[in-house]
Formats: sequence, C-alpha cells, structure tokens
Amino acid sequence: MARRCDFTGKGVQTGNNVSHAKNRTRRRFLPNLQETSMLSDALGQVVQFRLSTSAIRTIEKRGGIDAFLLSTASEKLGKKAREMKKRVQKALVSKAAE
Repeated sequence: MARRCDFTGKGVQTGNNVSHAKNRTRRRFLPNLQETSMLSDALGQVVQFRLSTSAIRTIEKRGGIDAFLLSTASEKLGKKAREMKKRVQKALVSKAAE
C-alpha cells in the first residue's frame, strides 16, 4: 500500500539526518496517514479513505466530505478523490431531478 494521501496526494519526502559533526545520512519523512471513515450525505453511505491528518482537518473545516470535493478543483485531487467527486456530483444531479 502506497504511503500517499488519497485526497491531497501528500507522500513520502526524503532528506538528510545531519549529525553534530555534519555527517549526512539519507532519511525519509513519512506523512501522517490515518484510515478514516466519513459519511457522505449525497451518497447516503460511509466511505473509507487513507487520509493525511491535514486533509482530515481541511475536510472538517469545509463542512464535510461532499463540500470539500465540490469546492476543490479536480486537478488538485488524487485519483480516488476524483472518482468520489464524480460519484457525488452524479448523486446530487439525480436527487435534483427527483
């Protein structure tokens, strides 16, 4: 399983450990990813994602998963988020038609 946020695309970064003697060894900075379940009002079901904590905070700030997806440009979203956005838009269109 890739260490990448499903929504923001945030992934592993690399850098150096630098000792007091200025010796440099390579290291990895891992993103803080969490398995989360969120309720989608448009779909009427709970969906699971692997999100970074910053993405979770942003989703809550924007008013839920549906509002976050609809207000964010598709180019800025990850692959799973784009698929979810299409499902939400389709569900909202079908609800409006009823």
